[in-house]
Amino acid sequence: MKKLISLLAVCLLFSLVAFAQHRAAVGGGVRNIPAHGPAPAPAGHPAPATGHFNDKAGHPDAPHVHSNGKWIGHDTGRDDPHYHLDHPWEHGRFTGGFGRGHVWHLAGGGPNRFWFGGFYFSVAPYDIGFCGDWLWDSDDIVIYEDPDHDGWYLAYNVRLGTYVHVQYLGA
Repeated sequence: MKKLISLLAVCLLFSLVAFAQHRAAVGGGVRNIPAHGPAPAPAGHPAPATGHFNDKAGHPDAPHVHSNGKWIGHDTGRDDPHYHLDHPWEHGRFTGGFGRGHVWHLAGGGPNRFWFGGFYFSVAPYDIGFCGDWLWDSDDIVIYEDPDHDGWYLAYNVRLGTYVHVQYLGA
């Protein structure tokens, strides 16, 4: 019995060491949910012409958040035409809760209309290509306010560590 316990302890130790070595530099997983949304962009500049966001080897080619809280891809500023809305918040404002303390479970739909907890959203047309690997009926997401684009929110996918701009469609 003593050998069995020792063997299990050694296996557990090696598992923890291996897990620690493979911790992603990009978010993903409950422990990497950003504490807050991105800061307002200091000065706008056009979106990358290539639309690529994989800033380092192994990072997703989509807007994402590093495990240190740095938001990659949210730096085009207030005048980005991709996120202009003629009528910001035309369906009202989302009041379900923002940030790390409010993890929502997707209940269905797709990029054009998805829902959770009785709230409905739509992904920005420019961002639809960045959420092709989202699981619309099972992923967990966190909503953040967008400091630069009136009428938009940021939906952070907990599993992938990526995010997209979303518009609130109502309850």
